[in-house]
Amino acid sequence: KQGQFLAFIYYYTKIHKQSPSQADIQKYFITSPSSVHQMLATLQKQGLITTIPGKARSITLLLKREELPDLD
Repeated sequence: KQGQFLAFIYYYTKIHKQSPSQADIQKYFITSPSSVHQMLATLQKQGLITTIPGKARSITLLLKREELPDLD
């Protein structure tokens, strides 16, 4: 699931020229806001993404495209 979140962030950012909001992620994966928040916190703790607290659409991937799985 983590890989799918990372791939979604990558492709969303590439297409829209900005990172997804938590609502965008929630809508895509059909999950709760708390699940999205928890996953993003986990990814950040693992050093896979970074965010700017208090700033919307501030998710930045810290991986190269080659390190990401395909989005199913």
